Amino acid sequence: MTTRQTIAPPTTKRQNKLTHLPKKSLAFSDTFSQKSLASRSKSPLAPNLRQPRQPRQLRQLRQPQQLQQLQQLRQLRQPQQLRQQTDRRCRFIAHTADLSALHFRSFAPNPFIHPPTPKTLHPSPTICYQYSKDISHTQETERKTAVNFDLDEEQSEIRDMVRRFTEREITPYAGAWDENNHFPREIYTHMAELGLMGMTTPEEYSGSSLSRLSGALVYEELAKGEMATSVGLSVHNMVTGSIARFGTAEQRQRWVTSLATGQLLGAFSLSETASGSDAASLQCRAESRGDSYILNGSKMWVTNGGEADIYLLMARTSAGKGGAGVSCFIIEKGTPGFSFGKTERKMGLHSSPTRELIFEDCTIPAFNRLGEEGQGFKIALSSLDGGRINIGAVAVGVAQAAFDVACNYAREREQFGHPIGAFQAIQFMLADMAIKIEAARLLVYYTAYRLDAGQSASMNAAMAKCFATDTAMEVTTNAVQVLGGAGYVRDYPVERYMRDVKVAQIFEGTNQIQRIVIARALLGNLR
Repeated sequence: MTTRQTIAPPTTKRQNKLTHLPKKSLAFSDTFSQKSLASRSKSPLAPNLRQPRQPRQLRQLRQPQQLQQLQQLRQLRQPQQLRQQTDRRCRFIAHTADLSALHFRSFAPNPFIHPPTPKTLHPSPTICYQYSKDISHTQETERKTAVNFDLDEEQSEIRDMVRRFTEREITPYAGAWDENNHFPREIYTHMAELGLMGMTTPEEYSGSSLSRLSGALVYEELAKGEMATSVGLSVHNMVTGSIARFGTAEQRQRWVTSLATGQLLGAFSLSETASGSDAASLQCRAESRGDSYILNGSKMWVTNGGEADIYLLMARTSAGKGGAGVSCFIIEKGTPGFSFGKTERKMGLHSSPTRELIFEDCTIPAFNRLGEEGQGFKIALSSLDGGRINIGAVAVGVAQAAFDVACNYAREREQFGHPIGAFQAIQFMLADMAIKIEAARLLVYYTAYRLDAGQSASMNAAMAKCFATDTAMEVTTNAVQVLGGAGYVRDYPVERYMRDVKVAQIFEGTNQIQRIVIARALLGNLR
């Protein structure tokens, strides 16, 4: 007994695609011509020309109210011309394709693949994204982008000017300044000639009135040569800008012009031995005596301490919770009762003096009070966003300098018969360094842009400072690793970059404080 076998004819590729579809769809797909479509348009089986045909099981999941909301959303977001193009396009889509192919071949998004959230008029992020692509494609002349990542002519000129200055006047001497703990006061005179000592100061007081973004470019370029000089300039501009903003006309006339022209150097004093991150708990006191104040107490961690001529000081004038009783004063070097304590022996920033300030019955006129009594903490906080942008820009500059040294060394240093840059381990390290530097730079620039535009930037400033300084610490450490033993000795500057930039994670608010600022901006104060 034999069994007769029947061999089925080979299935074509087209048939394989269609076997999973209903017979009605197969019948519709077989005759695909203008005439047949016209005849089928009168049939109840013909698809709706306003939208692609949907599978029955997905159609049944949609509620009438949701469909009505989706139709309203389409009419609001889709221009009439685009809807006509979409209709014509969808008429000639073969229903033999699967859902994903149908979704991506039509101009309009398929609402059944990405349905909106029930009981809301807001579409899903995917639908929003696809509608935005459609609109930008068809209304290119009507919608103009406001995002421009190119520097304007003035900003490019400022950056190039400071870059040339740094390469000529700072970079060749930075190592010696660090080695000898030398504070290069003469370099500030040169920076004043370039208009950098009053960058945010109005022009009527001999300032440059630069934007925050232009200032960030300046600090970044200076930090490529030496971080200490860039930090010192940032502190000086903080003092100059604060007096220009909160001072009286007499105070501006007396101090701002001299600060902006480099005749005077400024320093900022907020921290104390027992009040660092908790700055509002400061204990230095200023007792009012008629038309004068008597200061007693001490201040710590003062950048430019001992070298500066003007000190912007925060002291408590009355008892109060937090910063309520804190006032701001302008203290001149040489005032009786004002002296300097020890000079800190730091890990880095050797050419930037950091000293203690001591006040023992120091009498200053009431004229030296900046702003009203109790306004001191507000003045201090007003400069924090700008200061954090500056430190973020400084960190980006140091990271870029370390990265450049590491890249050049990886090209030149040979091991096992090849440049070490030819090995994947080194390549990946350099690639990660480049990614994070670029991300940090863009975050700093964006925050500066927001501040220039008058937008809220406190959270962004905390993000920029935190991410840029963490990145700089990582990049400089890895740069030392790329150089190996050569990176650990002082023949190359990467060890100095690493020592210097560590403090950027600490001052202007530690990076742990920055994360608290960010979290509170996101969640509110939950305590």
